[in-house]
Amino acid sequence: MNGTFTPMMQKYLETKEQYKDCILFYRLGDFYEMFFDDAITVSRELEITLTGKSCGQEERAPMCGVPYHAVDGYLTRLVAKGYKVAICDQVEDPKQAKGLVKREVTRIVTPGTILDAQAIDETKNNYIMCIVYIADRYGVSVADITTGDYFVTELPDGGKLKDEIYRFMPSEIICNEAFYMSGLDLKDLKERFHMAVYSLESWYFDDTACREKLMEHFKVSSLAGLGLSDYDCGVLSAGALLQYLLETQKNDLSHMTRITPYTTGKYMMLDSSTRRNLELCETLREKQKRGSLLWVLDKTKTAMGARMLRKFIEQPLIEKQEILRRLDAVEELKQSAISREEIREYLSPVYDLERLITRITYGTANPRDLTAFAGSLSMLPPIRYLLEEMESSLLKDIYAELDPLEDLCTLVQNAIADEPPLAMKEGGIIRDGYNEEIDTLRRAKSEGKDWLAKLEQDEREKTGIKTLRIKYNKVFGYYLEVTNSYKELVPDYYTRKQTLANAERYITPELKELEDTILGAEDKLYALEYELYCTIRDTIAAEVKRIQTTAKAIASLDVFSSLALVAERNNYVRPKINESGKIDIRDGRHPVVEQMIPNGTFICNDTLLDDKKQRVSIITGPNMAGKSTYMRQAALIVLMAQIGSFVPASGADIGLVDRIFTRVGASDDLASGQSTFMVEMTEVANILRNATSKSLLILDEIGRGTSTFDGLSIAWAVVEYISDSKLLGAKTLFATHYHELTELEGKIDNVNNYCIAVKEKGDDIVFLRKIVKGGADKSYGIQVAKLAGVPDLVIDRAKEIVEELVNEDITIRVSEIAVGGKDSGAKKKAKPKKYDEMDLAQFSLFDTVKDDDVLEELKNIDVGNLTPVDALNTIYRLQNKLKNRW
Repeated sequence: MNGTFTPMMQKYLETKEQYKDCILFYRLGDFYEMFFDDAITVSRELEITLTGKSCGQEERAPMCGVPYHAVDGYLTRLVAKGYKVAICDQVEDPKQAKGLVKREVTRIVTPGTILDAQAIDETKNNYIMCIVYIADRYGVSVADITTGDYFVTELPDGGKLKDEIYRFMPSEIICNEAFYMSGLDLKDLKERFHMAVYSLESWYFDDTACREKLMEHFKVSSLAGLGLSDYDCGVLSAGALLQYLLETQKNDLSHMTRITPYTTGKYMMLDSSTRRNLELCETLREKQKRGSLLWVLDKTKTAMGARMLRKFIEQPLIEKQEILRRLDAVEELKQSAISREEIREYLSPVYDLERLITRITYGTANPRDLTAFAGSLSMLPPIRYLLEEMESSLLKDIYAELDPLEDLCTLVQNAIADEPPLAMKEGGIIRDGYNEEIDTLRRAKSEGKDWLAKLEQDEREKTGIKTLRIKYNKVFGYYLEVTNSYKELVPDYYTRKQTLANAERYITPELKELEDTILGAEDKLYALEYELYCTIRDTIAAEVKRIQTTAKAIASLDVFSSLALVAERNNYVRPKINESGKIDIRDGRHPVVEQMIPNGTFICNDTLLDDKKQRVSIITGPNMAGKSTYMRQAALIVLMAQIGSFVPASGADIGLVDRIFTRVGASDDLASGQSTFMVEMTEVANILRNATSKSLLILDEIGRGTSTFDGLSIAWAVVEYISDSKLLGAKTLFATHYHELTELEGKIDNVNNYCIAVKEKGDDIVFLRKIVKGGADKSYGIQVAKLAGVPDLVIDRAKEIVEELVNEDITIRVSEIAVGGKDSGAKKKAKPKKYDEMDLAQFSLFDTVKDDDVLEELKNIDVGNLTPVDALNTIYRLQNKLKNRW
């Protein structure tokens, strides 16, 4: 069938056959065109007009197109929807082509490889992740081609893999076919986190090919030189990822100068629930930066610093010495306020060197990128001068790594004009005086204008044609234009070139000679300028390692300067770091909430947890009183300390934790068939299975989603399990509305009661936001409902129902509960307790009824003394009991 297609369409189809999984953008003149199914897809997704093109068949081929100069915006929209796009460009000059212009695919754009600065957030990395699943192990490699970052690790199970995915949040995941059988919920990754997931053919993961590809790229004779000797599965992942990037980028990836192997034990692990609940980088509801911890801490001046700070927050440290090094740097910059602010002034004009050098190595950097690059480099010497006086070891390391790159700065400043054009091939790039030949051609071009002006004047005088003009266009070149009113004065040596409605255009031998000289000089000038520009760009690209090292040093300095400024402005203190497990926070404040409320109105609170008598804190009190804020602030203060930040408190002694888990609220996940309670129990199961004795647990309202007895029993058992050092023994803040759990204080020697202080004013309450020792004795549910705006009619009726229940003296006994677990010796019984009003209402609504209870009541009814109405009421009541049982 192909023989019936036109030659151009045959070539298109041959190219498309090689890139079946991509939408093919095929360059035709000033447009990128799509045909057949690609055209239909793009027309639908981008809402652009679908037309047709003659292709040699009876029916026209569906076609749509986008202008080449605006292609980035269209690419971004398609890639955001998960499509791959192959860019097929003209790779020869159409003027010199014989037959069809030669075209090749120059790049494949995917969600993880997009380079357009407008399409990606400059403050966060755009990661692509490769996962290899072999024999219940996972090899994982991650790269950001815009910065050259490249990491590899190995993981023993799917739980740790999910943690890594949530830590990096890649926009694209590539994997081997076996990964689809690993049990990970890929649908969730695609739909909830908008990650594109593609499988690669098996040859990508060939062991020999992967090893050779890595050694060839990094120019080493063995993988030991890269630190990959112990990463057998990781090598397959890293090699496959490198091959995939080489194929999609169509260049040598020279900016990816190092691969960093790492172990997950180097950082605090934070699962997706914890990142979401603590609102580390975005808020829970609006998904905005404002209102997150990152919003509070980010006062960075550069895009590189902003990305590194985000990494710090998402990857807290667990090594004491490295944390102390960071704290030393922040403290010195906090104390050296004048030098710090001067450094920040110099950082302000610094562009994104990491992504600039990537564009330079790709050959896509324009002349203005180079002037921005030089402007950034000019800030480095004064920054380095100010760093020279610093004493902390980390700042000394930054000073040593910060290469001022004065040779590259001088090169660009001497060679590139102050305000060059964006275009690379239209001249005006090279500074006057840098290259003698360019200066000569530039003079010829400018003097040529004088020659043309003189010729024009001479011809006017010779011919007497006062309106004669020498003009130029790209089709006809230079010509003499004479209006029709002077046509009779045109001399014989003028050769007609074109006739217009109101004028005639002519050429003369002398003008033709001038044209050849001037246009020849211009073409030579533009070609020479472009050649010289490419040489300068390649010279810079050859120093990519030096530039990347300096960029990382600048990013680090920016982060520590930001943390120091925030500490100074917000009155943070330096935390002490211990490995004994004690967390002692005095006058702690929530770093975000205190910024969102009027100055000075935030109520401070202490927190004390350790591995001995203060392991579990049971926190009671009404909703809206501040339990969740208090628990979150404790977790955030610990996390801030472990990223090397000062903390919002009057004093803090932080015991290192390996993980922070949070179980704060839940929403129905109906799409996946999971209810609120199922989500809650899944999160609890994850915590109990993966937490260690060194973890910090933040648990809020465990057991609320089921019947009261079931919920209370689960919450009680969870506290027992957590508090027992033989089972888990994790430091825990446990907020609950089950007041029965306060009875655990005294029964378990490491459980302590705390509550939120409340002041009553008649039927109203005032939240004092203060954590005090002891348990709450009331729920204040009706008062909270009133504050929330529940109609007075409902509030008044609730009070009546509570009063009726109290008058009936309904009491409920907590069943015998073993305290302490299997090895605790003798069983202890929880004391029966008379419940307050709202507890009674809750129990009456959610009490559990057994069939035997109904049967027993039926046996004891004195049928002989029942009236017909009493009998009907009794049957109705017993029937309702059976209907409402769980």
